Amino acid sequence: MKRFLFFAASLCVISSSVSMAQQKKVENVMEPLPSGNVQLVGYFDNDIRKSQDNWAKGVMPYESVIEFFRTGAPQFALGEMIGKALRTNGMMYRYTRDPELKKITRDAVYSLIATMKPNGSISTVPVDKQPGGYYESAAQCTYAPLDGDMWERKYVLLGLSHYYTDIEQDPKVLAAMEKEAASIMAQVGPDKIPIKYFGWSNNHVESSTLLEPFMRLYNYTGKKEYLDFATHIVENGGGLGKNMFEAVREGAAMTEVGAPYPKAYEMTSLWEGLVEYYRVTGDPVWKETIDKYFNNVKDNEITIVGNGGADVYWPLVAGEAWSNAAVEQTNPSIQRMMETCTGVTWIKYCSQYLRLTGDPAAAEYFEKYVYNGLLGAMKPDGKGFSYVNLFNGEKVTNHGWGWNFDGLPVTCCNLNGPIGLAYIPFVAIMQAEDGPVVNLYNAAKAKALTASGKEVNLTLDTEFPRCNEVKIAVEPQQTEKFSVKLRMPSWSPNTWVEVNGKPVKGIVAGSYLTLNRKWKPGDSIRIVFDFRCKLINAPEGGRNPEGKYFQAVQWGPLVLARDENIDPDYNKPVQVVADANGEVKVKQVTPERPGTRMQFIVPTTNGDIKMVDYSSVDCWKGSHIQTWLPMIR
Repeated sequence: MKRFLFFAASLCVISSSVSMAQQKKVENVMEPLPSGNVQLVGYFDNDIRKSQDNWAKGVMPYESVIEFFRTGAPQFALGEMIGKALRTNGMMYRYTRDPELKKITRDAVYSLIATMKPNGSISTVPVDKQPGGYYESAAQCTYAPLDGDMWERKYVLLGLSHYYTDIEQDPKVLAAMEKEAASIMAQVGPDKIPIKYFGWSNNHVESSTLLEPFMRLYNYTGKKEYLDFATHIVENGGGLGKNMFEAVREGAAMTEVGAPYPKAYEMTSLWEGLVEYYRVTGDPVWKETIDKYFNNVKDNEITIVGNGGADVYWPLVAGEAWSNAAVEQTNPSIQRMMETCTGVTWIKYCSQYLRLTGDPAAAEYFEKYVYNGLLGAMKPDGKGFSYVNLFNGEKVTNHGWGWNFDGLPVTCCNLNGPIGLAYIPFVAIMQAEDGPVVNLYNAAKAKALTASGKEVNLTLDTEFPRCNEVKIAVEPQQTEKFSVKLRMPSWSPNTWVEVNGKPVKGIVAGSYLTLNRKWKPGDSIRIVFDFRCKLINAPEGGRNPEGKYFQAVQWGPLVLARDENIDPDYNKPVQVVADANGEVKVKQVTPERPGTRMQFIVPTTNGDIKMVDYSSVDCWKGSHIQTWLPMIR
């Protein structure tokens, strides 16, 4: 165990820690591989590089968003933009190691630091008006927004932190983070105005998300004042009103946690910080809180494409709040749902939970979103992401919070979408104490360690998910006993695995298969997934009874949809033909449109229809989608 912990800490692969593993009371079950040690091939890699080249290295207006720190922001929370961009670039760089991206990011970091005010703050708010607007009591809360000073400075800290962790450990950057943190602690805290009174929302959850960057600073420096401030945030319960952590532990519905503002994105960001806090404190009450949040969201809020949030319960939050979306997802009254910021922050939380617990469900839900909702939200040219996504009708939109820079809309979701892509190689293949862990099955090359710390190379040769077979070459330096863990997806009920041509027994869908043996150079694993196409009936119990008259189709990890670009009857009612087990006999065909990943012929009672994977449907020029298919009645 000590060798594994040293490996994890010394290689700086944990986004929350550079070299302070000795401070942690709770260690992770698995870790990301070091920067540059995972290289995806084709699927996913194309999308990551398109986003990097055309957004991060292309149209992203770095100096324009930094200017808000010099002249002030004309709208609340615009100071988050540069922090989000820097955070994305750090995660992108740890994958691509692109020198041009490094230079662009370094220039932006130094430009941002140069805006530091005399009190050490990097803020869009003048010193004499800091720490921003606040409410004296919960009774004064309204929906009228105040400034987002604490939220903005949270993202300044996170952006600088990712530069420091993922690009280069520049002492000037760490010093800037410490000055920013000191300016916050001089204005907010237990002997001043508590953190829960700051923010624009009714419950101010967004300000409490400072928890994550303060825990990162504590891990970098070991300074107790950062942990003390994190404790102050936790003790304030995440905001005004009922303590959110207690509400989750008590089993409250997510629609009521933080009510009347159960904002999905910000709340999940808070829980990311809570994972970091638990790693350091080891208090089991926080582990319970972390577990219950993951399971509550997974079971009640996540849709078939892996995202959540809708405008059913809380229409004033514009489809960005927890709204029992797992049940309500077919509600035809929904106008906005599945904010990209929510989906991306959810898979970031899944990655935290996976590292902490090794629960395969976390990898499964990560997979669900990246294949469907995340890629489905990206513009085909990589120059941005949809603000929200819909299943039916207008799939994508740029309408939402943000700013327009000479015709370029920069929204919170345009800024968050790319980091979701950058998390794919972060999770795809990981490291456990006894050997590598394969979570995603796209073609890839990875460099990991054996149980004794020696290098082992893995090569995944496959066209997955276009085909169901994956071959993995296992190349240790010498013959050695160690484990290779393989995630067996729950969508594949009968997966076939063989090692050097010999079948493996005891495979359980929805778990990890551990292959512990003496591996030698030239060994290989062959996996054949059970790519059944399944008919999914609409959930029942939603607020609109019309929501039960829909069905969906899923092939392996991919949700399928009808695309108006190739099907003028895309929204007409149908009845998909399925057998008694809900299996649909589809035929995979060559896609008609460039950019479509997969296309199928699907049988219905009125003849065959065309369906493609949800992520490929391009609705950016006005065409429409039908994912939940209306039934013939």
